[in-house]
Amino acid sequence: MYRLVIQAPELATQALKQLARLSGAQSIEAIDQQAFKLHAAEIDNLEAVADFCESNQLDFAFIPEDLSVRDIGLVVMDMDSTLITIECIDEIADMIGIKAQVAAITAAAMRGELDFNASLTQRVALLAGLDESALERVFTERLQLMPGAEKMLAGFHAAGAQTLLISGGFTFFTDKLKTQLGLTRTIANVLEIENGKLTGRIVGDIVNAERKRAELIAMRDELGLRHEQVVAMGDGANDLLMLNAAGFGVACHAKPKVQAEAPYKINYVGLDGVLNYFK
Repeated sequence: MYRLVIQAPELATQALKQLARLSGAQSIEAIDQQAFKLHAAEIDNLEAVADFCESNQLDFAFIPEDLSVRDIGLVVMDMDSTLITIECIDEIADMIGIKAQVAAITAAAMRGELDFNASLTQRVALLAGLDESALERVFTERLQLMPGAEKMLAGFHAAGAQTLLISGGFTFFTDKLKTQLGLTRTIANVLEIENGKLTGRIVGDIVNAERKRAELIAMRDELGLRHEQVVAMGDGANDLLMLNAAGFGVACHAKPKVQAEAPYKINYVGLDGVLNYFK
């Protein structure tokens, strides 16, 4: 038995009633003004529900009726354009006037059109010679959390879940976010810095799609969790392996390839929409 979670900035009563009919749901219950759950919904009608929601710009998810937020033990997140609104490397590049060049490579890599390792190596090389103070400027002047991020994290943390922020970005930013948000663990790439300047190289192995998947599985097993107790969120092609390794892999305002292949997706509400799945 499933509940159908429907979310959008504005939800018309008529749309909810139509979705109840399409899904065979027995009752409608409000989570908040932007989210409702339709109880005893039939997942057999997934395609009709998906078509209606796409046409009406609604986010939806079929969630097992007996699952609650306290059943979730691990929440895994990408950083750039998922937990935060920016791509840090693009903003770093802007400090030396090459944002457009770097952003084009970033976008292609996130769409899955370029090899992630090669594209990151190429982008970081373009930053050689930049003063490390540029990293602090990006953090203080440009980095913002995605809407709903703090509410989402507070809800999962309060229910006892551990959190892993794993990024193809850089430890300079994940370390600060770990402290700011009380995250359990963070993993990212290390920018090499010599004499206060970026060398254009990364120290150690690159955090790519395979590494993201492996770290999710390792932390899940370390915590003794089942597959369905893990939530993962991401937006780029390098997140897909991670999303598919989680019980609930959510494409958050994601690239088309990710939206097409991820088990769940959120396009119209904030990250707290993921928490609403389990309320």
